[in-house]
Amino acid sequence: MTRRWPTLEPLAPVRRFRRSSGGVRFHQYTRWAIYFFAFAEVGLILLWLVGMGPGVGPLPAVLLLGTGGAHAAVNLMLSRDGLNHYLGREPRPDRLFALFAVLTLLGLLVGVLLLRTGALPEDAAVAMVWFPMFFTGPALLVRSVSVGSTWSAVAVAAAILGALAGGVSPEMVVPLLFTAVFCTSFFGFTYRTSAWSLRVVDELEASRETRARLAVAEERLRFGRDMHDVLGRNLSVIALKSELAAQLARRGADAAVDQMIEVERIARESQREMRAVLRGYRDTDLFAELAGARGVLEAAGTECRVEPADPRRLPELSEAVGAALGWVVREGATNVLRHADAAHCAIAVRGGRDGTVEVEMRNDGVADRPGTGDGRGSGLRGLRERLTPLGGTLEAGPDGTDGGWRLAARVPAAAVSDEDPRGDGDDRDGDATGGGEGAGGEGGAPGAGGRWSGRGGKNGERGTRGEPGEPEKRSEA
Repeated sequence: MTRRWPTLEPLAPVRRFRRSSGGVRFHQYTRWAIYFFAFAEVGLILLWLVGMGPGVGPLPAVLLLGTGGAHAAVNLMLSRDGLNHYLGREPRPDRLFALFAVLTLLGLLVGVLLLRTGALPEDAAVAMVWFPMFFTGPALLVRSVSVGSTWSAVAVAAAILGALAGGVSPEMVVPLLFTAVFCTSFFGFTYRTSAWSLRVVDELEASRETRARLAVAEERLRFGRDMHDVLGRNLSVIALKSELAAQLARRGADAAVDQMIEVERIARESQREMRAVLRGYRDTDLFAELAGARGVLEAAGTECRVEPADPRRLPELSEAVGAALGWVVREGATNVLRHADAAHCAIAVRGGRDGTVEVEMRNDGVADRPGTGDGRGSGLRGLRERLTPLGGTLEAGPDGTDGGWRLAARVPAAAVSDEDPRGDGDDRDGDATGGGEGAGGEGGAPGAGGRWSGRGGKNGERGTRGEPGEPEKRSEA
């Protein structure tokens, strides 16, 4: 049996970063920009030692590198934990902050000893500024602005006093103090504003999710109100008249039949009103679906381009064609979100010289896995069933590029379908949902003066569609 080794993709993290949403990319960029300062601390000490040349002996170099490396490692960990604490994700890392403060003072103490013993020249006192400079940023993440600034001022004062204790001349104190104040202010401002920016982005993402949940809740309430307005009164009347008809039937009164006829009329009226409400929820519009698909895809981090950008330049479409192509756009956008890790998506609407209109969607990020290239999903099958009555066609499959996918629908622009693509019938009294007199009747309501479009079956027989109903005699209760 041949052993299969996993394939290495060095650029996979870069692709994932590019395909992620804007908020995620901003988070990653800001975090690694903050982490970079910790790595820069070690690099700065190395460059300074290389620049000093033989002026620094091996022992001072080892002491500075060891102290600076430990300080940079704790700086990295505290920057990570402090940022998470600032964003409200973790508790405050007090122990790590105390360790960082001790290492900062240790670094200053090592610098004082090296200056005092002459192991470092006097101009090397600038290295004393680096420890409070790199200390300020994480301090302002872990503590408040006032407390963090106080800790930073203490570190700067300790660095200046340490330089004086190391034998630095008073003429160098003022430039050294100016450098320390400027560098610590810059690092503190950079860390704090970066963390604040991440908090704002998190709040924006949370507010967007809240708006989406509120929109769903509002739509549910609206649907509930519509259904209550449509069915509430009529169901109450049906219940009342049915109870009255039952009482009349027990007495043998002929008025029970009239009451049941009225119940039937109200039920049919309620059915028509409910269909009208549901039709308003399920109808699609090409223009609205194009705008919705673009908004949803861009919110998910996929760059979406719609051509033409101006809806007024779209070709003239019949109502049935616009609805069918709207379903194509909706299904295509759903497939991009569910089945692809797409970075780019292009939607084009073109009018042909032969009077047809084509909607084409192309996206990348489709993984090579079984079952993606046959185009036989239930969603695509439903689209073909919608396009076929209009004389349209649907194509779906790889577009020949790496991870590319193409979905294209072509249909005559002025096509009109005699069939109801929703499958719920029209507003006429007869439809496929009515039952016959028997328990299993289908196809239409029982004939009543030939008003219904379907004929009801008797004794549970299956009713037929499209035949005029026959008047039947109603048995008296």
